[in-house]
Amino acid sequence: MQATIHPVDPVRLDAFLGHAVQDMGAAMTAPLVVLGDRLGLYRSLADSGPATAEELAAATKTAPRLVREWLNAQAAAGNVEYDAAKGRYALNAEQAFCFADESSPAFLPGFYQVCLAAGRSLDKIEAAMRGDGAVPWSAHDPELFLGTERFFRPSYATHLTSAWIPALEGVTAKLDAGARVADVGCGHGASTLLLAEAYPRSHYDGFDAHGPSIDTARQRARAAGVEDRARFAIATAQDFPGVGYDLVAFFDCFHDMGDPLGAARQVRKALAPDGTWLMVEPMAGESVSANLNPVGRVFYGASTLICTPNGLSQAPGRALGAQASDAEIRAIVVAAGFKRFRRAAETPFNRIFEIRP
Repeated sequence: MQATIHPVDPVRLDAFLGHAVQDMGAAMTAPLVVLGDRLGLYRSLADSGPATAEELAAATKTAPRLVREWLNAQAAAGNVEYDAAKGRYALNAEQAFCFADESSPAFLPGFYQVCLAAGRSLDKIEAAMRGDGAVPWSAHDPELFLGTERFFRPSYATHLTSAWIPALEGVTAKLDAGARVADVGCGHGASTLLLAEAYPRSHYDGFDAHGPSIDTARQRARAAGVEDRARFAIATAQDFPGVGYDLVAFFDCFHDMGDPLGAARQVRKALAPDGTWLMVEPMAGESVSANLNPVGRVFYGASTLICTPNGLSQAPGRALGAQASDAEIRAIVVAAGFKRFRRAAETPFNRIFEIRP
């Protein structure tokens, strides 16, 4: 069937093509950022100050001609500054903060890893869209797991113990005194280990359904010297063991689950009578229209390629997606028997919920 062609407004067409060119440049930038991160180009440029392509290539043992092309692409993208008079490239303080400092809360290369890893699953996503929509987390390229940790960990390191835990009623005192904590959907254990290091009198059980991630979490706990108080096991959010937890935490994972109500009911069983459920979720508004912005664009994209297919792969297949509203989440936790639900804190990218029996 031939498509119907409507009259085109040349002014609007030019504007849209300009928008499309921005998208095309962003798409090309993703693998270039990952290359710069892998090769140490950002870190070397941040350490050395302004450098020519040849100087940067010599410092990083890379090919000068390709480094020059990479630098020009980065300069065109606004990720690197270029001094035409001197033929030198540099990172300003803000660029270095985002691309060269892995401890920075604004460190970005991890997300570009996520983008590339999701792209490698394109054939699986296409097949899913022609079928039942299901692609489990475990079916993705392993770089997705590492990129996810590298993207989320800096924000957790900045906000978790300084702002999010203090925003929860009475939780800091419990952790300081010695509490039992479950971190469900813990992945590589970044959030678990941050808590274990900050509150050494408490004990932590990290659970995740992905076996290789649990193996990595155990290795990280040994390396951090906290394996005596941070243990990890394979379990889903609907069947993780233990009762009497003072704190159960879900970090950026509730919306990925195919049975969020079952997960909420399991948390209700696992919590102590005066326990707290900490839920961290991507920032979202209460409607599709409220999410049609740059942050929503990122999260809807990730939700299409990663989050929603994972939810559809798990029975009963209720896929909230990464832009689930406060009202949608509240309805589920209330149905599971919780009485109190509030947004305790937020960042431009996260909502932090305090949920209590």
